[in-house]
Amino acid sequence: MADEIRRLLKVRKSKDARFKREGVDKKKTISDSWRRPRGLHSKQRKQRKAKGPHPTPGYGSPLAVRGMHPCGLKEVRVFNLNDLEGVDPTTHAIRIAATVGRKKREVVQNKAAELNIRILNWKDASHPGHKNASPEKAAPEEERNEEEE
Repeated sequence: MADEIRRLLKVRKSKDARFKREGVDKKKTISDSWRRPRGLHSKQRKQRKAKGPHPTPGYGSPLAVRGMHPCGLKEVRVFNLNDLEGVDPTTHAIRIAATVGRKKREVVQNKAAELNIRILNWKDASHPGHKNASPEKAAPEEERNEEEE
């Protein structure tokens, strides 16, 4: 099954197409997002070869891998510790919601690490003002003070 999923992920990647909106290279005000051409004489609406492809059903990804992360795991959005209960580390990866704060993010990340769950948007959630003073750095400063005296 894992080999089949890897194969389908490669198929999905190979079918990736960039659909260009008509006139996007002519005017700065036109955004890059796809819009269906509706002009009466539009070459793109008539699907001339040089004018770019239209989004058609053939560009869709296979059902087995639709919505999957490129690593082959399904994404689960996590807001708190309770959301980690039903997560299977072999088939799921978690993405911590953007609205989760630093303290709760740190707790969720530690719990996920315990359970061997992959975190797709890991961040350093330690306290930004807290610096670990190592004794090695303190020793040379004391020696410098003694030399000055």
